[in-house]
Amino acid sequence: MKTIVVALGGNALGKTPEEQIKKVKHAVKPIVDLVKAGNEVILAHGNGPQVGMINLSFETSNHVAKSNPAMPFPECGAMSQGYIGYHLQNALLTELKNQHMDQKVATVVTQVEVSEKDTAFQNPTKPIGSFYDKETAIQLEETKGYDMVEDAGRGYRRVVPSPKPVNVVEIDIIRTLVDAGHLVITVGGGGIPVIKRGNEFIGVPAVIDKDFASSKLADLLDADMLIILTAVNKVKINFNKENELSLNEVTTKELDKYIEEGHFLKGSMLPKIEASKAFVNGKNGRIAIIAALEEAGEAIKGNAGTKITN
Repeated sequence: MKTIVVALGGNALGKTPEEQIKKVKHAVKPIVDLVKAGNEVILAHGNGPQVGMINLSFETSNHVAKSNPAMPFPECGAMSQGYIGYHLQNALLTELKNQHMDQKVATVVTQVEVSEKDTAFQNPTKPIGSFYDKETAIQLEETKGYDMVEDAGRGYRRVVPSPKPVNVVEIDIIRTLVDAGHLVITVGGGGIPVIKRGNEFIGVPAVIDKDFASSKLADLLDADMLIILTAVNKVKINFNKENELSLNEVTTKELDKYIEEGHFLKGSMLPKIEASKAFVNGKNGRIAIIAALEEAGEAIKGNAGTKITN
């Protein structure tokens, strides 16, 4: 039996609650296959489209009716964890029953601690929410203190920091549930980013990359394997070029070379590569896999995806 942390991309879950209910029925099938094969599975997920939708809804309602409060971004993240977890755990329970399995499923609303000294707080880069014209963007900067940047000619968007995770606040609870044999959904959207001051955890407007949070979670649980499920079937070098090459198995040292050569884009594959490296390098014998959602089961067997070792 292996302990496996699976990181599921937020785009695999749809952009509306109705679309998500349909998509999760497909998304959970390979997860249940891993459980059926005798593995302990902990499920993490992204929330990019979903938290943006929640944030936009509150911004719009506040603009239309000033009596409706604007919702702080950490609270938007917590809401996304709740409703995505609700859909995922219902879909998982249904599929488990269909497979004649009695596994229990629980979603943990999870805070992920970040360092107040993380340099990301001096350089917000993660775009969230809707597009605005320049006049509105300036007004938001002045009235709400947002950092607004021009985004590829499409208008201005708010950007927030993307700090690295240093701890998972609820890790002991998660470990207890895993040890009891339950399937746990956790660190949704990278977790609710918090900083610790004394005995208090304080939410901050930031976005933790879900792959880095999943890597930190897998490290804290001393998992055997981290699986990052994405839209591509393998890691590729020379992507979209005539000499494109898919990687079946690669070491972290080889990945260092490919990173230096600029093969992986910052906004897509690079975070997955760096998160995988961090997990694998944490302890000998660990394995990370980057694979397409529908090929998760075959990736475990070594027949699909890209296997990363040290």
